[in-house]
Amino acid sequence: MSHTTRIKVGCALIVAPLLAGLTGCGDGDEPLATDPYNAAGALSFGTADGQEAARVDPDQPLKISTKGSGTRITDVIATDAGGRPLAGELAADGRGWHSTSPLAAESTYTVRVSTQNGSGAPGRGVHSFTTRAAGGKRLDVTFGPEAGTYGVGQPITATLSRKVGEARERELVEAALTVTSEPRVEGAWHWVDDKELHYRPREYWPAHATISVRSHLEGLPIRDGLRGGTGKPLDLKTGDRIEAVADISSHTMTVSRNGEELRTLPITTGKEGFATRSGKKVILGREQHVRMTGTSIGIPAGSAESYDLAVYWAARLTWSGEYVHGAPWSVASQGSANVSHGCTGMSTENAQWFYELVKPGDVVEHINGFGEDMAPFGNGFGDWNLSWDEWLAGSALHAAEAPPVTENGDGDTGASRPDVTTGRLQAEI
Repeated sequence: MSHTTRIKVGCALIVAPLLAGLTGCGDGDEPLATDPYNAAGALSFGTADGQEAARVDPDQPLKISTKGSGTRITDVIATDAGGRPLAGELAADGRGWHSTSPLAAESTYTVRVSTQNGSGAPGRGVHSFTTRAAGGKRLDVTFGPEAGTYGVGQPITATLSRKVGEARERELVEAALTVTSEPRVEGAWHWVDDKELHYRPREYWPAHATISVRSHLEGLPIRDGLRGGTGKPLDLKTGDRIEAVADISSHTMTVSRNGEELRTLPITTGKEGFATRSGKKVILGREQHVRMTGTSIGIPAGSAESYDLAVYWAARLTWSGEYVHGAPWSVASQGSANVSHGCTGMSTENAQWFYELVKPGDVVEHINGFGEDMAPFGNGFGDWNLSWDEWLAGSALHAAEAPPVTENGDGDTGASRPDVTTGRLQAEI
């Protein structure tokens, strides 16, 4: 007896006693090799039948039953328009099936039912129905940043309209927020808090990539009284890979594009008491001219450290006021000493060159410093200061893939974002 023949005999032995509960075991074998008959007429879909199929209550389970005593259900596959499966349970006698997970509101479902009649012949029935709008509250999502072209370090943000804290609810939400890119990269969401998620790849985005962000929350049941709402799609691109590494101890900044070193510039960074943060920062925006004052970072007016200056060619790194900018007043110290109040200063000429080269999303990293570390969240985009394992630990779907986070891991989410809407931005010259 051939190996193939032994498999056929074994499968047939199982089918005989358990005929009502199996699907596909006899594919290509007798007696189930005949084309399936149309079983639609032998099935009832309860409230999803007939005219009711256009306005099914999403808060009620889908129930399927057989109309004749000789027909048994062997398998049910139900999916919504987004391809999400509807879980269910088959009765022991094969005469009925019911959904065990909630239906999405305002969604069209396609149900494919496999059956067997009293003679063991296979049948197939296909049915569609649409759920109506559900009452209760909605969970909307807003993606960021705005559509455009960004640097390879730009994280994707998702801001929810309501808090989601339970693990199972977070899994549902996170699975419904998709990010795709060309070229494809490995990436994951990270929950910053109950209302905000960030998405980043394992490494930086590829240069000149296209990124698509989509929400599939619409109608999705999150918890009692709360279903998924709207989420406007977002499409982004990345430009050249611009990276700047500022060496605080050697007072230089090396700038590269797509792996090629362009220039090494003399700089000055924060002095004792105003040390520049160490770590990777993502450029938040550019300002050709900004007024910087000591009072904006808590320095009393009229004190020895007080300042009020017009600053040009400024690329913002933190919400608390750290920039890379032109500092003509400290040219004598650039390349030899750290004399600023936290910013990275350079000559006006070099600052203009840097300003015109970079864009939001480009990466500036400060190394060999003596200041505090850049916070992962809350003061700009410090996302890249978390290891990939620490990043995955903040994902509801991928946390199990990451080793346990140590006490000094990503538990610290940094300071809250300062108020920057009062007309005067904080600045650390």
